[in-house]
Amino acid sequence: MHSPELNAAIAATFTNIRRWANDRNIINGATPQAQMLKMTEELGELASGIARGNLALIKDSIGDCVVVLTILAAQHELTIEECSAAAYDEIKDRKGRMVNGVFVKEE
Repeated sequence: MHSPELNAAIAATFTNIRRWANDRNIINGATPQAQMLKMTEELGELASGIARGNLALIKDSIGDCVVVLTILAAQHELTIEECSAAAYDEIKDRKGRMVNGVFVKEE
């Protein structure tokens, strides 16, 4: 579990991302389709970082993906926090095993 200070810093980061995007009219001025295109671009950069073993590019690309997802959530009147919580709630009791490096869930 994170410390209260770290939890507050994480919450502030997401608030700051939304404020930054709102100040630049990205949330209301851009379309979800444009954000999906941006997400595809960022995923490509992440794939490149992974393929090259470039940790700095991996870190930057994961962060960029989180920013885009935060904006995409806001465009749908959701928060990245509630989306993440819903996803965790769905997987928290999932059982399965690794097969050739891929997690295969039990049915």
